[in-house]
Amino acid sequence: MADEHTRAGVAAAIAVGDRFGLPTGDPGVLHFKSNVLVRLGPVVARVPGTTRFARPDPAEWLARDVALSKHLTERDVLVVSPTTDPPAGPHFANGLPVTLWHYTHHEPGDTLSPREVATSLARVHAALADYPGGLPELGPVHDLRVLLDRHGPSMGDAAPRLRKELERVAAVLPADEPRPLHGDAHRGNVIATAAGPCWLDFEDTWRGPLGWDLAVLYADLGASALSAYPADVAPSSLEPFLALRRLFEVPWRFVIAQRFPERRGEAEAALERYLQRI
Repeated sequence: MADEHTRAGVAAAIAVGDRFGLPTGDPGVLHFKSNVLVRLGPVVARVPGTTRFARPDPAEWLARDVALSKHLTERDVLVVSPTTDPPAGPHFANGLPVTLWHYTHHEPGDTLSPREVATSLARVHAALADYPGGLPELGPVHDLRVLLDRHGPSMGDAAPRLRKELERVAAVLPADEPRPLHGDAHRGNVIATAAGPCWLDFEDTWRGPLGWDLAVLYADLGASALSAYPADVAPSSLEPFLALRRLFEVPWRFVIAQRFPERRGEAEAALERYLQRI
């Protein structure tokens, strides 16, 4: 049985679909976790799901996703592309922002090699280099501060320790030249299509050191992916970013538990494991 946030996302998607004459008689829920993805014929509606608990204004993130994806599409980089007719949005229905995307047929499962993921990410980075729009400058550091402010009380006495740990980790991040990043460059955000690897989900894009994206890639796909990326990067140089990523995962589990209370135990166990390491 779908939870209330999935039902709300589907209802918002259908309302926007009806507004633009899309086929809404048989909506298909493709995904329901961070975002609720609803297929309406040739279009996929994207509505915030769990991210509603993490972000003060989810529409800002959805608008960024559309703008970055449009920029990359115009430069012939293979990404899931926003619609133009109807416009991609964000649109609003029942108080929720909704964006619209071309349905992209893809192969299920992890069928891309680490090399394919890494080289396609490099193409994304190259095409983002001249992105003219404004982007956040602190990325995951800022987002973590927000998460701890919003969900710290659910972590009890651990919240002050995590805030202190965040400031320690942030203080030692390399001050490399900032550049537009994907922001969440793991294999779950790239799909295998007939035309090749196709990236999606640019909500978390920010302007920061390349090491952040490469650390996420390395943590997910290992040394073979890192060695395939066209840059001379030693795994040891990524440790400050890996530390930030590990920290980020802890409060995010508490965000998930806000929506899915049955997963509270997972969040508490992850917190205990993390505290034992610091």
